[in-house]
Amino acid sequence: MYSDKPRCRYGANQLAEVICQFYFPEISSIAAESPAAFMEAIREQYPRFQRRMEIPVPKIVGKPGQFQLEHAPGSINCQFVSADDVWRINLTSRFISLTCSRYSCWEEFAAHFDKPLAAFIQLYRPEYFQRIGLRYRNVISRKALGLEDKKFSELILPCYLGPLAEPEAKEETASRCILDLEMAGRGGCRLQIHAGPVRAKPGSADRETKFIFDQDFYIAGNIAPHLSAAAMNTLHNQAWSVFRGAITDTLHQAMKPKQ
Repeated sequence: MYSDKPRCRYGANQLAEVICQFYFPEISSIAAESPAAFMEAIREQYPRFQRRMEIPVPKIVGKPGQFQLEHAPGSINCQFVSADDVWRINLTSRFISLTCSRYSCWEEFAAHFDKPLAAFIQLYRPEYFQRIGLRYRNVISRKALGLEDKKFSELILPCYLGPLAEPEAKEETASRCILDLEMAGRGGCRLQIHAGPVRAKPGSADRETKFIFDQDFYIAGNIAPHLSAAAMNTLHNQAWSVFRGAITDTLHQAMKPKQ
């Protein structure tokens, strides 16, 4: 499952989204007032601001014949977006996160979180973080990589393919074959993996069947703020090792590895 091969950068990575999220005990002042000081601290990197109310989808509760909708309270979500729309900070009363839609390398990603996270810690003084998570959502396109003549079984290891790994399997006949895994990882973290081919929606202009490899790594517990950078690096190291251990050399080379 894990690879010990040295880390590299991919010139043609298949990442649709990378998210790092820090959960903390509720800080009510974030929702109660405009985060003007925080906004000013990160305005150079994230000049666009939006503050909106998010209402969770109601849950159906009760016994048969007595069902009713349970409405959860809404929450304020403050969004700070870069001028090029690639980077986004989300700040709520319970978490701060960074989302990137055009990932290049870990060093760039971490650098984009340095100032916002430091400003948050200085201004709001959280006692600790309850959960630190790092998610890599890969959407692997054979067409984009020049691998249209390859089956997924030639690109992804069998443990993530299920029955589609069998030599006689015809992947074009499968409408769904998804793996959902949660387990303990290395370095005191846990991981959740959602993996499998996803067919294009009916009527979509893009008819390609792609392979989703969605990794969510996290550390839970009372994590002191000064340990946040070390926790992020631990999660990143695990994510690389698992992803490289999930793909074949054929896919690895197609993504143009470089140091």
